[in-house]
Amino acid sequence: MQTFQYRVAGIDGDYANLERIDAEEDGYKLVARALLPPEIKEGTKLLYEMMEYKIIEN
Repeated sequence: MQTFQYRVAGIDGDYANLERIDAEEDGYKLVARALLPPEIKEGTKLLYEMMEYKIIEN
């Protein structure tokens, strides 16, 4: 099972730009906000696991 960690780099309407933070990777991943937890904001850290995004609490 693969897991990935992202940071919400920006929100643009119905989409969010996610930046991978657990590995070096170029560019951003554009994801529909409908697939993300509704309480996200810029800077929120997310865990992607089993086809689901969850907020990582620090």
